[in-house]
Amino acid sequence: MRRAENVDAFIETAPKNVQSKLRELRAAIREAAPDAIESISYGMPFYRFKGESGFSARLCYFGFLKKELVFYTRPVYLEGLRDEAEGYMTTKSSLHFRLDRPIPVPLIKKLVRNGMRTHATQQASGPR
Repeated sequence: MRRAENVDAFIETAPKNVQSKLRELRAAIREAAPDAIESISYGMPFYRFKGESGFSARLCYFGFLKKELVFYTRPVYLEGLRDEAEGYMTTKSSLHFRLDRPIPVPLIKKLVRNGMRTHATQQASGPR
């Protein structure tokens, strides 16, 4: 797959059997974080907090492997939702979703919204 310059191109260059799942994942993220800035980073769709840069600005990424989609977020954003995410977790910051199963859209939205809340709380309390 060639390197995409934007998320639309990323999805369009993905295998046909993956494109609808990628669109569904993207829509869930965008609905949960409508103000997040969407771009490509590390060759994947990337969402960051508006007006911010650096590590603390990262909200989430997504991509795909041969038989699964992968959703990446910061481990702190998974806090409080680990039990719900347990069946999908493969690392401390990634969830893998098989292509032959429905995407858990409610879980994705919860994770993104939790990331938004956690980030806002951290910003309000000052630098760590």
